[in-house]
Amino acid sequence: MNRIEERFAHLQRTGKKGLVVYIGAGDPHLEATRQLALAFDQAGVDILELGVPFSDPLADGLVNQLAAQRGLESGTTPDRLLATVTEVRRESAIPIVLYIYFNLIHRVGMEKFIQEAKAAGVDGLLVLDLPPEECDNYEALMRAAGLCHIYLVAPTTPPERMELIVKRGAGFIYYISREGVTGMQSQVATNLDSQVAKIRSYTRLPIAVGFGVSNPEQAATVARSAEAVVVGSAIVNQIAAHGKSPDLVATVAGFVTSLAEAVKALPS
Repeated sequence: MNRIEERFAHLQRTGKKGLVVYIGAGDPHLEATRQLALAFDQAGVDILELGVPFSDPLADGLVNQLAAQRGLESGTTPDRLLATVTEVRRESAIPIVLYIYFNLIHRVGMEKFIQEAKAAGVDGLLVLDLPPEECDNYEALMRAAGLCHIYLVAPTTPPERMELIVKRGAGFIYYISREGVTGMQSQVATNLDSQVAKIRSYTRLPIAVGFGVSNPEQAATVARSAEAVVVGSAIVNQIAAHGKSPDLVATVAGFVTSLAEAVKALPS
């Protein structure tokens, strides 16, 4: 098992729900990303998703688009991000997933990128725009490297395609609880329980639910239905607001701690 699988196995053994946190890598700079990763580990985050900055982040709403732009402006490249992951690994074993668009992998070369990610200490990839039907070689290379290939399921995914996707995934299934792009929402999707139950009928993989979770109360609500909850835009928004403050890491880590406490208070 790699670190993602080990973490979910630990959560199951201890009867806890998981917290997955997303931030844009290099926002406002890579040293902040390193410090935030270490602080999140201490705050109770189970898996860290690092968004690799890309010029055309089509699956992302405005908050995360702006984070990607700030990451590009700070000089963040895949190579520099992997070097930062290597630095994080000197002090932390927090599972790390790269949230990435395929063009960035293609430019490097798929086998080379996967090997470099593995060497840096990455545990999984979530490739936003690579459908499972095109993934045979990608999945084989990921398995050979011991990395988890994580797939998305949407509210609009028909049952037959849902079954195909979840049977090919590894690590966990990321359920997008709302149609559209990433972004904070005022309430949790009303059909969450039924949708998660439908996914569960096809897989034993843990299910993490994201897109729109904005505060501890919503995180707790989502965690009642799934093995883990994903929070992204709300944290990225905190980074945007405090990016120039010397208290950036402490402030954002305080917000993340409140999310972790809400999720961890629930029984599995």
